[in-house]
Amino acid sequence: MQITCGLDVHKDSVFCCILCENGEKKEKKFGVLSPELDELRSFIIENGVVETAMESTSIYWIPVWNALDGACKLLLVNPYFIKQLPGRKSDVRDAAWIAECVMKNLIRGSFVPEATIQKMRQYNRRSFDLTHEITHKLTKLDSILQKCNIRLSNYVSTLDSKSYRDVVRMLSEGETNPKKLIDCVHTRTINRHGRKVLIAALTGIVTDVDIDMIRQLKEELEIALKHKEECQEKLSAICMEHFSDDFERLQTIPGVKRLSAASILAEIGADMRQFPTPGALVAWCGLAPRNEESAGKIKRRNITHGNRYARKTMIECAWGASRKQDCFFYRFNHNQVMVRHKNTMKVRVAVARKMLCVMWHLLAEKTVYIDYSMQS
Repeated sequence: MQITCGLDVHKDSVFCCILCENGEKKEKKFGVLSPELDELRSFIIENGVVETAMESTSIYWIPVWNALDGACKLLLVNPYFIKQLPGRKSDVRDAAWIAECVMKNLIRGSFVPEATIQKMRQYNRRSFDLTHEITHKLTKLDSILQKCNIRLSNYVSTLDSKSYRDVVRMLSEGETNPKKLIDCVHTRTINRHGRKVLIAALTGIVTDVDIDMIRQLKEELEIALKHKEECQEKLSAICMEHFSDDFERLQTIPGVKRLSAASILAEIGADMRQFPTPGALVAWCGLAPRNEESAGKIKRRNITHGNRYARKTMIECAWGASRKQDCFFYRFNHNQVMVRHKNTMKVRVAVARKMLCVMWHLLAEKTVYIDYSMQS
């Protein structure tokens, strides 16, 4: 007799419903502390549950999944596909509905990677968060300089350039003389805009409070950069230890370097059995175009939702591949943009989609990238 279980997971509680083929139900509420999750595991084992499904509610499902791992077959289900029927909704009914869906094979589990990939994901996603923090802090730092009427950012390429960082370092140490600050600016920048203009741009009114704010933001930036570098080093080390061959294979694709390859492996893994076709992987990453058409009218063609970390990495790789001459992606991009006059960003998404299909074949077939022009 088939016995299934549905779990409705919340921040501070888990509603459990065990359903038998004969219609018998057992419902119970559990807490989320470790001893209570151990009770949930024992309750499931004692009742002979074969399959358990839970909604992917924020990050609250992760400790529940870890506590039940090995007790029975686990399924993580997107709430979008098991929406409760309208009317008379409750947490107990949600759990019963999940168990019934599992019993009748109406749902399938989402991709939950193995432990090694989950560790890699933590490093990778922490790197994304740190990048966002670094960008935000650089913007805050420049706003302080602009308030002091120091306009160096108007004349350097980026806020992360060496000239800008050196000027910030001297300001944080209390040096406000523009004739000394300009010594930190690159000669090429001085030749392009003129020494007189840059001295004027570095002349401002900097108070002691401004110097303290600049120093604090500079220290926060250094810590964030250090942590980001540590995460990337740890991520690359895990890739070399567990997936060295696949790590090298991905780097044979134009536009994909060490950090990009590590990020991609952290998100999609190296086992392509989770994705039966390249199209399944593309859709999972959110790079597949929508197909919404009604009465002969196209309503929407933008890309779908998916793994935003993998999607962002693939778009960055697509930019690099589109600029690498004498490769298929460069020729495809040139033909679509320059010859057929298509939107550049839409073409970049198409390039990313093609690159992801290539990655699927490389990881599934354990081969290296061969450019289309090199094939006979």
